[in-house]
Amino acid sequence: MVSRDDTPNAVALNSASFNLARLAGPAVGGILIVLVGTGWVFIFNAATFLAMLVALLMIRRNELMPSARGNRRGGFAEGFRYVAKRGDLITIFVIVFLIGAFGMNFPIYASTMALEFGRDADGYGLLSSVLAIGSLAGALLAARRARARMRVVILAAGGFGVAAIVASLMPTYWTFAAALVFTGFSVVTLLTTANGYVQTTTDGAVRGRVLALYMAVIMGSTPVGAPIAGWIVDAINPRAALLFGGVMALVAFLIGVIWTARSGRVRRSEVARFRLTVDETLPISVIRDLEADRLEDVTAITTPLRLPKDSDRGGGTS
Repeated sequence: MVSRDDTPNAVALNSASFNLARLAGPAVGGILIVLVGTGWVFIFNAATFLAMLVALLMIRRNELMPSARGNRRGGFAEGFRYVAKRGDLITIFVIVFLIGAFGMNFPIYASTMALEFGRDADGYGLLSSVLAIGSLAGALLAARRARARMRVVILAAGGFGVAAIVASLMPTYWTFAAALVFTGFSVVTLLTTANGYVQTTTDGAVRGRVLALYMAVIMGSTPVGAPIAGWIVDAINPRAALLFGGVMALVAFLIGVIWTARSGRVRRSEVARFRLTVDETLPISVIRDLEADRLEDVTAITTPLRLPKDSDRGGGTS
């Protein structure tokens, strides 16, 4: 619905609206339950979906952004083949899977830690709202960035790991709640940036299939990690489960660092540093963005870099 240049900001703003709803929703729902009862709240919630149906019907399909290079055949398998050739996308998928499976089990962590501190449902609701505050801040900050960067995804994974480990060690309810702010901030920064990176660096002809894989990784990781987190809570305690999630996030961070080192993005003044290897079907604007990311903050360039002009992309290779 938006141009490629505006996609990172649009993804971030979408995440901000989602987390704003998470922040206000529990409070509004709690008030309505007291005023009119639980059953009516379910009915009100169902009625709100009418607004989404109306919005979908009002979309002007002739104004949607067209595919830049037509349509590829091959179905879902084409998405797998495309991702298999992109080491950066594979790295993001692995990071997102580890975080989603073992770090994003917040309903388990928040509810069991609330009980750990002797709180009831109100304590759990407050923790959810505090988590949403950090998430909203992360989404709004992501909206300010001009484009999604791989380094932000990796750093956010490390930040989430540190925040989760610190939260697992907090001695009181309020210090734990304060640590959750940074946890929410880190995880939303990671997911928002990863989403924007996948969308803006993927060939338009297979973007939908690649995004389907991305969402499958996020949604499919929960059935893997949630039972493990629940088992750790039962076998040991909630703190151990949250600590384990933080450690797995640090593993994801380490994987990102290893990929960065092996891809040559941290080397300086070397010919290999400036050799760009990407799918030839990528739009030239994306190639330039990727190469600009590689050349940023480099102190010396030993080999001239020539990028093809837009007019050169007609029928040949670059």
